Amino acid sequence: MKTLENEQGSHIGADGQQMFVMKCGGSTLAALPDSFFEDLKQLQQQGVQPVIVHGGGPAISDNLAKLGIETEFVNGLRKTTEDVLDVVEMVLAGTINKQIVRRIQSTGGRALGLSGVDGGLIQAEPVANAAEVGHVGDVTYVESAIVKGITAMGYMPVIAPVGVDAAGQRYNINADTAAGAVASHLGVDRMIVVTDVPGILKAVDGEKQVLPSVTVQQIEDMIASGDIYGGMIPKVRAAVSCIQGDVQEVVIVDGSEPRVLSRVLQGEVLGTRIVRD
Repeated sequence: MKTLENEQGSHIGADGQQMFVMKCGGSTLAALPDSFFEDLKQLQQQGVQPVIVHGGGPAISDNLAKLGIETEFVNGLRKTTEDVLDVVEMVLAGTINKQIVRRIQSTGGRALGLSGVDGGLIQAEPVANAAEVGHVGDVTYVESAIVKGITAMGYMPVIAPVGVDAAGQRYNINADTAAGAVASHLGVDRMIVVTDVPGILKAVDGEKQVLPSVTVQQIEDMIASGDIYGGMIPKVRAAVSCIQGDVQEVVIVDGSEPRVLSRVLQGEVLGTRIVRD
């Protein structure tokens, strides 16, 4: 077995556990091939502990529509009333979370699903513009001992980004923000963002090529110049939002690439690295 080096993006804690944080959207995860989950299982069996933080925006929108609950977005954040929050928690912590757990377990991996509410895992406070967006939260603290306890028992945590405050108020938390906070509190310096694109593309001599590495400032420049456009803008901005605290870089990869997680952790240049300026 090839050793997965600590400097290649996983973190070895005081208890000797080696782990990495992966963020993935709910719709992306649903479309991933079985081989992706086979790779997760093999990493787990090798002693590397994946920690998964997932989203689920499209499924939330679908369920809100079925229930006749109106929803709107303010600067990219879903306006979250108590009615919307009930559906957010039902979909994220229920349907999608358990779908992911089942897929991991169907390949022989061991997973345990939970939300940020459980054990006060993700503690939150209202965002600055809460008057406009409702119960949307910023992360104030992550109880990393819960994550380490789950991995110590031999399970990979699958975390739904619903937070809670001391009074028991729930918050809808952007999955990228939650993933970055989880990674930072665990002391992980690199995060892997699994998407359905090969990375950030730029036209070079008329051909689109994957950029192996970009800074946050270069991304903003490329959005301004039109090199990054359309549906790629929210993907890269979401990845940038993961760079917080101890997280120094985020790697955007295509989840359909064979053994993509193992290859990134072994240092292979895949996808696009987004690094601090």
